[in-house]
Amino acid sequence: MNKNDQQFIAQKIRTQYMEKESTELDELRRLDTKVKRPVSIFSYIFGGVAAIVMGAGMSLVMTDIGAMLGMGDTMVGGIILGVAGILMAAVNYPIYKRFLNSRKKKYGAEIINLSDKIMNK
Repeated sequence: MNKNDQQFIAQKIRTQYMEKESTELDELRRLDTKVKRPVSIFSYIFGGVAAIVMGAGMSLVMTDIGAMLGMGDTMVGGIILGVAGILMAAVNYPIYKRFLNSRKKKYGAEIINLSDKIMNK
């Protein structure tokens, strides 16, 4: 290994232990993440629950799981559960958009001011 390779590796390791300066761009990325992450997490969880509810309804209608659990008429219950899951999945996107827009309103001015400051440098 030649001297340049050794210096490169040493510099790479050294930068891992140095304190990083926080820049305005890092702050802008942090704010953008602060706006989008809670909305995405909620949307994924709500969509997952909707899929599980819909799947449970389908299982009640199409299999004999309900009979094994001691339920009498699984068709009506399964249809109701399936439709509830479909409705939850259908309203997931409008809820996502509304939640995202409210977060954008909350942090929008700060993000715009910071981005203007970065772009005008």
